[in-house]
Amino acid sequence: MATYRQSDIRHNLLLRARIIQAVRRFFIEREYLEVETPVRIPAPAPEAHIDAVASGEWFLQTSPELCMKQLLAAGFPRIFQICKCFRHQERGRRHLPELTMLEWYHAGNSYLDLMEECEDLICFIAHHLGRGDRLIYRDRPIGLAKPWPRLAVAEAFEQYGSQSLEAALATNSFDEVLAFDIEPYLGVPNPVFLYDYPAPHGALARLKPRDLSLAERFELYMAGVELCNGFSELTDAAEQRDRFEKEQRLHRSLNKPVYPMPEKFLEALNDMPDAAGNALGIDRLVMLFADTDKIDDVVAFTPEEL
Repeated sequence: MATYRQSDIRHNLLLRARIIQAVRRFFIEREYLEVETPVRIPAPAPEAHIDAVASGEWFLQTSPELCMKQLLAAGFPRIFQICKCFRHQERGRRHLPELTMLEWYHAGNSYLDLMEECEDLICFIAHHLGRGDRLIYRDRPIGLAKPWPRLAVAEAFEQYGSQSLEAALATNSFDEVLAFDIEPYLGVPNPVFLYDYPAPHGALARLKPRDLSLAERFELYMAGVELCNGFSELTDAAEQRDRFEKEQRLHRSLNKPVYPMPEKFLEALNDMPDAAGNALGIDRLVMLFADTDKIDDVVAFTPEEL
């Protein structure tokens, strides 16, 4: 009889199903509408550090963001979606080229509201699984009692970075310092929200009205694992076009494909209400509750098995 890897991770696959069921229950109880949007689209958001997978003359979505924001513009104020997203050549211990994303949007909310809702979601799942207010990840206890700490990006660089935020931005090493110096310290012994990113690192986020050098963006970390990326949404179509054009120029300078401008999304921004949105990686969420540091342990099939 053949040996199947899936048999060895049966418990994790059952856990994954329970987590996804809890996610749906959480949003439905809060009167969110579950939506489906196309996976294959004519133009992804041009972000310099995310590469789309070509599908004929179109692309597989890197996120359902553009279509979901068009639904906001069409008058759907609370929406969520669990879907497949695709990132070209992303493969590693915590990365897959085909990942499962939870994305949700709430009209009238800001990134501060979204942080609280994110806390509520994770705690709801933990209680659904019978974990209470604590989980153990790689022998480290993670306390889930609310509220969770908030840490400004500038403060994180000051505390943990090998160089200042200003120096990292000047030398184009922001992502490197964040990944290697700072992230391992985040989310222990409690989850932490890293927030107020430098404006150049919030391509679709609204800038802070009192400090235009910062974007109203946050990421949630648990035990050094980046779990989600949320922000107050930019609704100015002219400013968004300008940012996309800058990203296109950066793509070109890096010898990467330059994607078409997502014109229908930009048109819809004129009707989009103020809102906040969040993208959370389901695979990584399951990793945390399954107490594994390998994404292969929580998916039914890896690319190499197909």
